[in-house]
Order: sequence, then structure tokens, then C-alpha cells
Amino acid sequence: MAQGTGSINSDYKDWEWSDDAGERARLLQSPSVETVPKNSGSQGNGLGTTSALGAVFIVVNAALGAGLLNFPAAFSMAGGVAAGITLQMCMLIFIIGGLVILAYCSQASNERTYQEVVWAVCGKVPGVLCEVAIAVYTFGTCIAFLIIIGDQQDKIIAALVKEPEEVGSGRWYTDRKFTISITAFLLILPLSIPKEIGFQKYASSLSVIGTWYVTAVIIIKYIWPDKELVPVEIPTSPSTWTAVFNAMPTICFGFQCHVSSVPVFNSMKQPEVKTWGAVVTAAMVIALFVYTGTGICGFLTFGAGVEQDVLMSYPSNDIPVALARAFIILCVLTSYPILHFCGRAVLEGLWLRYTGITVEEDVVRERRRRLLQTISWFLLTLLLALFIPDIGKVISVIGGLAACFIFVFPGLCLIQAKLSEIQETRAISWWAQVSYGVFMVTLGAFIFGQTTANAIFVDLTA
Repeated sequence: MAQGTGSINSDYKDWEWSDDAGERARLLQSPSVETVPKNSGSQGNGLGTTSALGAVFIVVNAALGAGLLNFPAAFSMAGGVAAGITLQMCMLIFIIGGLVILAYCSQASNERTYQEVVWAVCGKVPGVLCEVAIAVYTFGTCIAFLIIIGDQQDKIIAALVKEPEEVGSGRWYTDRKFTISITAFLLILPLSIPKEIGFQKYASSLSVIGTWYVTAVIIIKYIWPDKELVPVEIPTSPSTWTAVFNAMPTICFGFQCHVSSVPVFNSMKQPEVKTWGAVVTAAMVIALFVYTGTGICGFLTFGAGVEQDVLMSYPSNDIPVALARAFIILCVLTSYPILHFCGRAVLEGLWLRYTGITVEEDVVRERRRRLLQTISWFLLTLLLALFIPDIGKVISVIGGLAACFIFVFPGLCLIQAKLSEIQETRAISWWAQVSYGVFMVTLGAFIFGQTTANAIFVDLTA
């Protein structure tokens, strides 16, 4: 163990960690983020290129996404506006805390991606669990993206064929399974096969425009509602005390930007923990306003009858909403390949570590393996998306897993980092930080266990 903030638990020899595996893991970095090489110098020497203001917008971009479609339903499950806002504010304290902890541990371990930080600080078992969790999370998110595509296409097709949605057109080419499949095979699969991601920056810009437009439409539709949009009931309290916890997966899924936060921190001109604290606080406040605005206005527009995907609650012939649906489809079409690259990079890193070989030694088999991984990943996510039409069920599972990235792994990193410090006496601040880490792990484990159990025994068996 090293003293203070030195290198922590950095021996990977038991797993034969290779430099190539580390480079592949860098595919997990946030779009538009370019970090300096790991061995090019110490942090804090101004080697990065991202300003503090730029880092704020990158973190906001990483946090905002298709998850905002579920926030009105989360407010409904939580029991109304007051409960939804309170729940978000309470969780936001720990969400920001987790981001700061990751930056602190990144400096302590001199690692530049989320999973590498967990590996270096916590050791091989938590490191492997973290990488597996990232792979499962990205896999589940890809399923959610395909479901979103199907949801929005159903509404757009209903408007084009001009037939009642509940009746359905009955034509084979308007069937949900066909439209999702043809879109996935023609657009998503070709973007997922290449080895590199050359379109990240363009996808990021598109995602930002799309999410902000959707939020604006939902707010405007609440302020100037259509006459036919009358809420059935607006709850002011949760139906049961456990119902509040069912809203947590959506909040975790929406605010989860922790996996991409470590490369963003290391890309800054002055990567200092204090500056980073201000950056993530500003970013999370911006994300909070976007999610809260969407959640409140969508919930108050439809009340307890709001769909898990709020855009599904609007009529098909609404032109501004139809444009929002088109934006969302474009966003997830470009986001799916990025998430797939992240998951595939983790799986490849695990494979390289176990075999102890590099890509240069196995070029031919790497290509075959990449093709097999891509096709298997694509077909499995497509198959599950076709038979799990309710996005709420997927969010329940991957939202609980997001709690691990927000609470559990950062908490473990903080505990291990403080325990590794060699001190003659333990100050009050030391005990406070360890206690905070223990509480984060406990809270994250509770959210993960409760929401995952609820998803398995209630949603998935319904």
C-alpha cells in the first residue's frame, strides 16, 4: 500500500494486465473528450485541453439522454411533485459526492477510466465486478434504445397511416417487430461493426439538441395544453411507502454519468479535485433543472395516466411532438453503437487480461472475435427488445445497476483509499470520510437490491 495519495493497489500481475487492454478500455470515455497519454506526465500540469466550462457541458451531455422520457412516470410513482423533487435533491447530494470521489481516486491511482480506477484502488475482484456491471449496463441500455425506437415509430406510423392507434393498421410493414428489426439491421448494425468510433462528436451534438427540444416541447405542452389532454388524476402522495423506491432506478439511470466522468476529469487543463467539485455541481444542477422540468410538466399534463415513455402519452398527429419523436429516434440510433462499443471494449479487455495476449499478437482472431461479439450483442438486444415492449421494465433493471456506479463503487474506492493511507492517528475527518463511504455503499446496495428484486418479482413476472 502507498502512503497518502500515492499509487494504490496498482499491481495487476495476477491478472496479466496489458497496456493494450487499458487502451481499449479508453473507449469508455465520454464523447468529445481527449485525454493525454497515461504515461506522459503527472496530472495537474495543464496537459489537458478541456476548460472548466467545457467540462461542465460535457458532463451535462453525458448525464442527459433518453432517460428523461421516464421522469414524468417516476414523479407519478414517487407520489407527486413534492415527493419527486425531494427524492431527486436527496440523491443529488450523493451523486455529486460520487463524482468528486472518483476524481480524488483517479489522482491517487493515476488511472484515467472508471474501471481502471476501481481496479487500481479496490483490487481485482471489485475491478472484475465493475467491468461486468458496465457490460451488463450497456447491454441493457441498448435494449432500452431499441424499445424507444419502436415506441416512437409506432406513433409516427399511426399518424402517417391515419388510422386509430388502438385498432392498428394490420399491415405487415407497420408491425412493431418488423419496423424495429428493419431499422436495426439497416442503420444500427452497420454502425456497430467498425473497430473505431469516428462519429462520437456528431452524435453528442445531436443528442444535446434532441434532449433539449423534447424538454421544451413537454414544458410548452403543459403551459398551453391541447383541449383533449386532460389528466385522469394527479397524485399528491405515494400509494405505498415502498412506491417511492420504485422511482429511484429512473433517477439513477438519468443522472448516471459517472462511468464517463473520470476521462472528463483527466481531460481538464487543471484537473484538481476542488475545481472538479464546482464543475460537477454546476453540471448536475443544470441536469436537475432539465429532468425536473420534464418530470413536473409531463406528470401534471397526464397525471397518474402518464406512460413510462412520456411521448407515448401524446396523440400521434401532434406535429411538434412528432418532431420530438424523430429527434429521439436519431439520438438513440447514434447512441446505440457508442454504448455497444463501450460494452465490447470491456469484454475485450477482460478477454485480453485472462489470456495475457495483445491484439498485435492476435490480429486475425481479434477481427473474428469482434464480428462475433457484435452480431451476438446485436441479435440478443434486438430479440429482447421485440419481446419486452415496456421500457419501464428495462429501466427498473439497469436503473438499479446504475446505482452501483453512482454509490457502491465510488463508496468502495473512498473506503479503500482512506484505509491505504498510513497515518499514526486517525483524524475526525478521516473517520467522517470512511463513514460516508460506508453509507454510500449501503445506500447503493439497498437501491440495487430493492429495485432489482422488484423488477424481477413484480415487473418481469407480470
